[in-house]
Amino acid sequence: MELISRPGWIEVICGPMFAGKSEELIRRINRLEYAKKKTLVFKPGIDNRYSADEVVSHSNLKAKSISIKESKEILDYVDSSTFAIAVDEVQFLDKEIIYIAQRLALKGIRVILGGLDTDFRGEPFPITASLMTVAEDVLKLTAICVVCGAPATKTQRIINGKPAHYSDPIIKVGASEAYEPRCRHCHQVTK
Repeated sequence: MELISRPGWIEVICGPMFAGKSEELIRRINRLEYAKKKTLVFKPGIDNRYSADEVVSHSNLKAKSISIKESKEILDYVDSSTFAIAVDEVQFLDKEIIYIAQRLALKGIRVILGGLDTDFRGEPFPITASLMTVAEDVLKLTAICVVCGAPATKTQRIINGKPAHYSDPIIKVGASEAYEPRCRHCHQVTK
């Protein structure tokens, strides 16, 4: 990321599952904490795969976090000493996060947001897509396709060993038991 001369900006870390989004988010959080900058970490309450009060990567890196149901709860924790906020799994939050992120950035706060850019169908998550357009910095990560080894940009949902059906619900919290990283050529959705 290039140097920004004024404080307050938005960073988005996105990509498919198993690309290292949470690891990168935690890396940035750790750097801020090492520099003794007050950083608040949030995650949607729906994401309770590994912990209720920590952001946890698939490789088991961890950062203490505050579980929220609605984006506006973030504002209850931010005060004049807050240097940065970080939010994992941002795609699970309501669209108000787009306005809150911009509001906090305008107040001089560094806003770091991590999440999936597309759903299991390969279609954009509207929240993440909107945040990418207002961010100063976007890091799009790739995983490795479990089928062919190419760069994976898609998240494949698997149900009973088969690709998910297009009409299945968009939100289904899971990990390696339900999802795989795939390239565009190996990604499948049953219609």
